[in-house]
Amino acid sequence: MKAIPQAIPEVLLLEPRVFGDERGFFYESFNHRQFEEAVGRSVSFVQDNHSRSVKNVLRGLHYQVQQPQGKLVRVVYGEVFDVAVDIRRSSSTFGQWVGAILSAENKHQLWVPEGFAHGFFVLSETAEFLYKTTNYYAPEYERSIIWNDQDLVIEWPVDVTPSLSVKDSAGSAFRDAEVFG
Repeated sequence: MKAIPQAIPEVLLLEPRVFGDERGFFYESFNHRQFEEAVGRSVSFVQDNHSRSVKNVLRGLHYQVQQPQGKLVRVVYGEVFDVAVDIRRSSSTFGQWVGAILSAENKHQLWVPEGFAHGFFVLSETAEFLYKTTNYYAPEYERSIIWNDQDLVIEWPVDVTPSLSVKDSAGSAFRDAEVFG
């Protein structure tokens, strides 16, 4: 596995070593020892999630103000544009974002540590998105920042109005959001 720090260095793009031939392919999608070496700390995952979305769905930008979740995300079918936003007020990269194309074809994963808001936009006809989390889902602590926030200026590859959930449509502005210290 190759770990590539992004513009926000705590966010890592992980490229697995893929073995393939005319019969198909094989790769380790997760190796705990290698993952911890890449992130430089001990990490325990407690929950795996799987979502399926159709083209032009935008999910996010989600986070939990208590029980924050680190997320290791990947796509097993289709393609998405995945985004992590630093919402740690004490961070030198507070309010900055990074984005990456994750797809079944490229098999890349993104490590989004605790203290980040996360979202993705579906580029393919459908996409299946898997993610491991470091803490349990706690709906009472979940918050959402609006996807097109004027202060964050995320460069989503969107040329249509994205399909949003009611919750995501009502996301708060970044300047009004509850963030981490």
